[in-house]
Amino acid sequence: MTLSPRRNDPDRRARILQATLDMLVEHGVSHITHRKIAEAAGVSLGSMTYYFDGIESLLNEAFTQFALEMSNSYRSRLEQARNADEACEAVVDMICGEEIATSWNLQVMYQLYAYANRTPALKIIMQDWMSRSQQALETFFDPITARTLDAFVEGMTLHYVTDRQPMSREDLTRMVAKIVR
Repeated sequence: MTLSPRRNDPDRRARILQATLDMLVEHGVSHITHRKIAEAAGVSLGSMTYYFDGIESLLNEAFTQFALEMSNSYRSRLEQARNADEACEAVVDMICGEEIATSWNLQVMYQLYAYANRTPALKIIMQDWMSRSQQALETFFDPITARTLDAFVEGMTLHYVTDRQPMSREDLTRMVAKIVR
């Protein structure tokens, strides 16, 4: 692949970060390389070291960006709720809607979990993400309920995307109601 030089390319850094996430989904964190990312982003290999100190800083920033985007989607959906009942509907939407619980998102999430398990500094990204999610839920629920709902969303999105017969929206709504009681 021949890359044409783009001297003033304000989107280059963003393309590298997006390509990093795409390559995580395609190859997994243990098989990702600067070369694969550069090729997917359509940039020279030199651009990788211009913008990032190494693969660790690149992965850290890509995972941070992803976690912030997910948190913003989560918060945005909850901000549409006017009361606890509507917040419960929002929780169900997050589990079975097409904005958060996608196969691509889950693949990135689980790459982050696996990588953070071996890279303790990345646990902060996950902890901050959980904190933001719980704070958004605390608008409507006490802290323990918010934490429980956040864990429920996390686990049920995996089930919803991977189960042969995912739970129905009605069953999920009943489960959320039980949690908030």
